[in-house]
Amino acid sequence: MAARPETARKILIYWMDGVVAMIAVITVAFTVGRSMAGAISPLHAAVTVTCQLGLCGLFPVLLREAFDHRPRPTWRLALAGVFALTATLLRPPAYDNSSPWIEVGTLWLAAAALYLSPRAIACLSAAVAGLLTVHGALVHGQSWPGVLISLTINFAFMIPAMLLWRWLWWIIRDASNAREARARLAVAEERLRFARDLHDLLGHSLAVITLKSELAAKLATKDAGRALTEMTEVRELAGDSLAEVQQAVHGYQHLDLDQEVAGVRAALEASGTRCVVHVRADGLGPAARALLAWVVREGGTNVLKHSRATRCAITIDGGLLEMRNDGVARGAAPAPGSGLRGLAERLVAAGGTLSAAPTATGEFLLRATVPVVGELPARETVPA
Repeated sequence: MAARPETARKILIYWMDGVVAMIAVITVAFTVGRSMAGAISPLHAAVTVTCQLGLCGLFPVLLREAFDHRPRPTWRLALAGVFALTATLLRPPAYDNSSPWIEVGTLWLAAAALYLSPRAIACLSAAVAGLLTVHGALVHGQSWPGVLISLTINFAFMIPAMLLWRWLWWIIRDASNAREARARLAVAEERLRFARDLHDLLGHSLAVITLKSELAAKLATKDAGRALTEMTEVRELAGDSLAEVQQAVHGYQHLDLDQEVAGVRAALEASGTRCVVHVRADGLGPAARALLAWVVREGGTNVLKHSRATRCAITIDGGLLEMRNDGVARGAAPAPGSGLRGLAERLVAAGGTLSAAPTATGEFLLRATVPVVGELPARETVPA
């Protein structure tokens, strides 16, 4: 799932590459056609086609340079501008005084918009529109209002579209970064909480133990009975501190089944995986619920990290848990990771079972069972 933002970036860039390739084919075909019709010489056509291909060849480079941020203008942008201007000035005449040459200037301006400020690109667009309008009217005899209107429409569409294309990628990238930052922040906050709890539990106890140990050492040669009393209290304090630490660690390791199911469901749906949940576990004891919570957490982590699932179903019926997702190819048999192996050992030690394998229908099934003791009347819940 971590690769999805980068996949979106490739799709956006390759889509624009396809548009540029289409413009290149149209303009080159037009130039070759006019040369074959005798409207321009072969040398004229060769120079024009070279400039066309030079502009279209540089555009993907310019796009990739400026897609993640707005860089300063480079020599590549200037060279592409020279190609665009030369190709426009050498454009062959058309029978109806029209040609795809408006797209050549528009293409370069769209690339320049990724490098320049809005004010600079507005001034540059006005200058290019004026130059092309005068050239069309004086050299090709076109009606200047028609040329100006066509240029304005093309500029007003292509330049904002290019900026919007890049802005869309920025939104996808920032959303992914924010999701990762929230996950890292949650881990950091939990570590800080645990460290604070340990400090609160052990700070006072260790300070008292240190003082009493020093006192007992001083009394060892003067008052053996009192030194024995102090060391007895030290032993009791150490035992109490050990019990408190064990209790804190147990609480830290304890997972709530409902919270884990809700968290995994939210994480999967945030990553684009539709999650369907059916939970019927009211009759399970705390130990069994904690085991199933660990299975849900590990299963959800594996779906996020190791699959491209579009659908995941989590079903808990008493002591049986099944997680199915469609993110594995038919016949694939990935080796279980260390997380699943450790989880299987924990379940087996508690009297349960764990299996994880692809199914014949192309799904991946994670199945776990835990012992059920003192089952209560159950109900079914389907979170919205």
